[in-house]
Amino acid sequence: QVQLVESGGGLVQAGGSLRLSCAASGRTFNSYTMGWFRQAPGKEREFVAATTWSGSRPYYADSVKDRFTISRDNAKSTVYLQMNSLKPEDTAVYSCAGKSPYSNSNHSHPGAYSYWGQGTQVTVSS
Repeated sequence: QVQLVESGGGLVQAGGSLRLSCAASGRTFNSYTMGWFRQAPGKEREFVAATTWSGSRPYYADSVKDRFTISRDNAKSTVYLQMNSLKPEDTAVYSCAGKSPYSNSNHSHPGAYSYWGQGTQVTVSS
């Protein structure tokens, strides 16, 4: 069992930065692929970024590539999302999620993830 709690959201002006954190509890965190997803009002949940258990292979959506950086600290059971050059269209609820190492589903699909946090609001003003 893995429990996830996000923090770090807030209101920021366009061009600014935020760092989201996702603290995990559970013995198996270090073996999980961890992902960040976001959902804006009236839109479907979309993939943002993911990192494998070692953190050596990050994946990004094209819309955030070169602006966002995903990282993890397995000693702290925490995954981060550094968001730079934020745009108003980045406004959404951001959620972290955990994907079992036994899942062969693609890391960009929400259905591949077994565990989800409650989400944190990110609002970017123009």
